[in-house]
Amino acid sequence: MISAQAPGKLYIAGEYAVVEPGYPAIIVALNQFVTVSIEESDDYGQIASKQYQENSLYWERQGTELVFDNRDNPFHYILSAIHLTEQYAQALGKPLRMYHLNVNSELDSADGKKYGLGSSAAVTVATVKALCRFYQIDISQSELFKLAAIAHLDVQGNGSLGDIAASVYGGWIAYRAFDHDWLASARREMSLVDLLHAQWPGLDIELLTPPAPLRLLIGWTGSPASTSHLVDRIALFKATQRHSYHSFLEESRDCLHRMIQSFHDGDLGAIQREITVNRQLLNQLAHQSHVQIETKLLKTMCDTAVTSGGAAKSSGAGGGDCGIVIIDAAKDLAALLHQWEQRGIEPLKLNVHHVID
Repeated sequence: MISAQAPGKLYIAGEYAVVEPGYPAIIVALNQFVTVSIEESDDYGQIASKQYQENSLYWERQGTELVFDNRDNPFHYILSAIHLTEQYAQALGKPLRMYHLNVNSELDSADGKKYGLGSSAAVTVATVKALCRFYQIDISQSELFKLAAIAHLDVQGNGSLGDIAASVYGGWIAYRAFDHDWLASARREMSLVDLLHAQWPGLDIELLTPPAPLRLLIGWTGSPASTSHLVDRIALFKATQRHSYHSFLEESRDCLHRMIQSFHDGDLGAIQREITVNRQLLNQLAHQSHVQIETKLLKTMCDTAVTSGGAAKSSGAGGGDCGIVIIDAAKDLAALLHQWEQRGIEPLKLNVHHVID
């Protein structure tokens, strides 16, 4: 049996702006994983997962038709990853084989809580990685990212793919997205093999080293959010209020440039200041777009962390799920964690995961 795993992730800063090519975000990989195992089969293939067997689907009505949204269904990412990886295997002259594929995810709790740790990205990366091992394909991190990014984008249709980068590279990363329009054109003109070896315009992934005193706290608010739907609504804001959207992009870029430099300088205080700035920018975006990014409970989580000496904000698309706190490791956290517990905020006992490749 062959297996591969990929870690979950959380956004630290730069959400929403990062969907535009060249606009940075900081993301961290966490030590909760999706593991994909593959065992060769003689007669038929199977895809199985204990966690995903009762997965729900979003749907809406268009006239009298029910229209299903598969972007939150992990099986569609698995199937897309299989399709792309086997296309790549065939291009390399590998004969296709039958197999059973099993998925085991730690990114949601045993009782079904969804923490928003990027399970669709992690399952895509783990599936591609496992299949490359199964077909004895030697794949670099860059090629793994590109193959998984294409597979993920084919299902989700939007997003920066920063969660894919975090699952591939691990640790703390500064990420800038590639040009999706270029990729769409390049896929019509280039072979998959050439595309994986090409330089993708705008794409930049840089490993960061946090200052030694930096401690990351994660609080879960118990309200799962759909990233795809929130990104859709911000896209509508972009189309109707271009000037305000462009101002948000520029301010987010400047904030993230300062934050990334603060990582290089090892300056925890400066990182915290920029976390606070980024929170303010996201709240301003939420107000202008009428999209709820920082929910009431996320606000409570952040405000209590600030009074304890930390800098805090929502993580990812917001609308629920997790918030993050950057705080000095020397701080006594007992009072803060007690306040979270009283308000129904669950601290997630997770650590940063570094990929050793």
